[in-house]
Amino acid sequence: MTRRDIAELLFLSAVWGASFILIEITGHSFPPAWVALLRLTFGGALLWAVLLLRRRTLPPRRMIVPLLLVALFNNAIPFCLFALGERTVPSGIAAVLNATTPICALLLSFAVQSMRPARATIAGVLLGFAGVVIVVLSHEGAAHNTASSVQFYLGVLFIAIGSLGYAIATVIAKSRLQGLDPIGLATTQLSLAWLMILPVALFGPHPTEIHPSSIVSAIALGFAGSGIAYLLYYDLLSRISSTHVVAVTYLLPVWGLFWGYVAHEPILWTAYLGVLIVIAGLALMNLSLRTVPATKTPPMEDCVTCDAS
Repeated sequence: MTRRDIAELLFLSAVWGASFILIEITGHSFPPAWVALLRLTFGGALLWAVLLLRRRTLPPRRMIVPLLLVALFNNAIPFCLFALGERTVPSGIAAVLNATTPICALLLSFAVQSMRPARATIAGVLLGFAGVVIVVLSHEGAAHNTASSVQFYLGVLFIAIGSLGYAIATVIAKSRLQGLDPIGLATTQLSLAWLMILPVALFGPHPTEIHPSSIVSAIALGFAGSGIAYLLYYDLLSRISSTHVVAVTYLLPVWGLFWGYVAHEPILWTAYLGVLIVIAGLALMNLSLRTVPATKTPPMEDCVTCDAS
């Protein structure tokens, strides 16, 4: 990798890592469905502009079913659930929980393909989940808004389900949406998710008191977390292999904790220990998969990836 590639990887991970704190700040004024709707609005607007200016192509209509499924599981559901969960769970902890996405995606892939994972893969999965458990259990008392333990763990559950949604979308996209124009795919994905969220936002709770910081965060979340991040991600994949881009997965929880620290969230030393264990688990998983030839086909994550997020 060149210096430019490394710089873009670091910047991409920082942007996606910041999505968690931006979700939290946006949620101070907007209900979860509105957080998702605003993110999709600004992110989609940027991608539509890029698509039209570069004259990129949209996916064919015959792929509408997998496109709808990916939009649902990769955007509509997780964007709402992360915003809902971060009402009681600090953003840094949400970032660590999001690190379970590649683990779940791998497990789902093995289940779909009826494959037996190697021992090193199993060890990596167990290690990754152990790190997440350490972080969650040690931060029960750090819940937002004096939330109870039940509310904290309910928020953890919402975020975990959102991360599982990213994993499901990854498996669907890899099996059904290969070979499409990545910008067209990302634009379609956000647009379909916007149509799904719009009625939920309009007929659900509406914002009452809107703070300027929440508006700025919503704009940054959409343009950066769901717009610029996609463009950076696919630009990197056009030059380097996906096995190198996977480094973003390792850096996301680190950046999530960093931005949480900047926002003065309570972070215990166990969080850093847990993140190191999670990264070790992810690294072990990827080492065990090195026998599979690397491709440049982009995995579908926001947050990775995904979105982060």
